[in-house]
Amino acid sequence: MAQTVYRFKTCVGAMFEMSTADALRLLPPHLQPLEIQHTRSILAVMAFQFTDSEVGAYDEVVLSVVTPPRVVPGQAVPMAGFFPFMVGTSTEASRLHAIERWHLPHHMADLDFTFRDEDGRMEVAVDEGSEPVLRLTVTEHGFEPAVRPYHCFMVDGQERFKVNITMEALHSQHEDEKGSLVLFEHPMTQGLDFSEVATTPFREEWYRAGIQTFDQVERI
Repeated sequence: MAQTVYRFKTCVGAMFEMSTADALRLLPPHLQPLEIQHTRSILAVMAFQFTDSEVGAYDEVVLSVVTPPRVVPGQAVPMAGFFPFMVGTSTEASRLHAIERWHLPHHMADLDFTFRDEDGRMEVAVDEGSEPVLRLTVTEHGFEPAVRPYHCFMVDGQERFKVNITMEALHSQHEDEKGSLVLFEHPMTQGLDFSEVATTPFREEWYRAGIQTFDQVERI
């Protein structure tokens, strides 16, 4: 099976409560949100510093609704399923690559990223010129080697797709509620009702330098 490999310096992400009604508006009809309690679903925000790929180095932020993964007998159970409803990157080449190969929706402008790693905290600022997009803070809780499988779901017109993704790196995960999220009015965030999105995550993840591997895309 052909695979596509991306090398990253850092990947940080967190999961925040959001309204299930809003999650359903963002999802295609064949997918359902994963609820953490009745009427409350999950917004995942992830930021990457990619150091090597087919289109060079770039930074990326991904906004997703978390869904149940597809469980296949005899295969490893994924940690989670994701439906990315908006992706932003720092280069045009990375956007064109991800749209063509992975059918992912993108904000079609270069974004500016600042990653600040200090005292066990990673602060990520994403801006478009002078216009802020978001501020994400993730904290660490000890790192251990990890190989973690995930499912990513995509749509392109009437076609439905899934791709298996594996993250391999030193990994930290916790539910200490020390991180934060600030969203700003911007085309990337227009699908979200800010009043329904928690500003404190219930789960935080941090990957040190590692590898992200995509399998071939499957039609579903």
